[in-house]
Amino acid sequence: MSKILFLSLHRPNRSPSQRFRFEQYLEFLNENGFQYDFSFLLNETDDATFYKKGHFFKKVIIVFKSSIKRIKELNKAKEYDIIFIQRECFMLGSSFFEKRFSKSGAKLVFDFDDSIWLQNVSDANKTFVWLKNAEKTSKIISYAHLIFAGNQYLKEYALRFNKNVEIIPTTIDTQEYKKVIVPKSNKIIIGWSGSITTIQHFEYSISVLKKLKQKYGNEIEIKVIGDENYVNKELDIKGFAWNKQTELIELSSFDIGIMPLPDDEWAKGKCGLKGLQYMALEIPTIMSPVGVNTEIIQDGINGFLAKDENEWESKLSLLIESKELREKIGRAGRKTVEEKYSVESQKNNYLNLFNTLID
Repeated sequence: MSKILFLSLHRPNRSPSQRFRFEQYLEFLNENGFQYDFSFLLNETDDATFYKKGHFFKKVIIVFKSSIKRIKELNKAKEYDIIFIQRECFMLGSSFFEKRFSKSGAKLVFDFDDSIWLQNVSDANKTFVWLKNAEKTSKIISYAHLIFAGNQYLKEYALRFNKNVEIIPTTIDTQEYKKVIVPKSNKIIIGWSGSITTIQHFEYSISVLKKLKQKYGNEIEIKVIGDENYVNKELDIKGFAWNKQTELIELSSFDIGIMPLPDDEWAKGKCGLKGLQYMALEIPTIMSPVGVNTEIIQDGINGFLAKDENEWESKLSLLIESKELREKIGRAGRKTVEEKYSVESQKNNYLNLFNTLID
């Protein structure tokens, strides 16, 4: 069997980017001729420390441990046929490790699903921004033998530095992602799910949600998953923490899913994951028409696109007022995911690209 070493920052089931881009393919690859090892840098304890403010010396220790781990893997790199790096294999701004892995004799695959060539540092680590270097993305791309880009916008960026670029969409495991029947209140729940770092995108919908709250009152409820500290008293929102064990139950409580985005470079690189999660669970979805969202959604057929406040208000109102429309759009959204954005629809293409590297 051929051997792959997967390198990432986060442990399994921690990072959406990892979960929906390579972790859910691991067993399929194993069943089709590829043994794999999965090496991550941040265990649960280090993760909690690394993304909190302060803890300078503990963070230095984490970085030191991580560098030792990667050095050991460099020494074993010849044991592998393929080395797969998701976004980056080290948390600092150097591409030192990626360059050396590319020269190890193994074929280097680089996967990315955001505009990560733009600087983006968590609030907890603003002090260390000088240690980051988003421009290293172009260097890593130039070192790779094959690049998996999450959408056309990302592909066009990667092609500036390497001609071997393939689009691999972010996908949903539709065997796992099935709508859960949950007790329903008499309110229509408009939901958003994301991370602490993307809660700012939810904020783009606040003015519209206030109008809808004035219009429909207690007929609607707004639910936010991903930041348990998020509060909006005017809209009576208290955020819920994300939890892998309860994820499907919490998402299935949504009657409508929203994905508002700004029209900027960072957002254009996003791969529509929130919307795809909603759609896979038959939740009617409204997205901003930014980047790949315009490819995923056929407006009024399998979801809605809303470019300004008036469109957001009118299209949300349509869904709030019609259960029949919600069900129709939800079913069509699920079908789209099954046909184009599911593990099942993409797994053979994914496998074939690995096979091309070892032929």
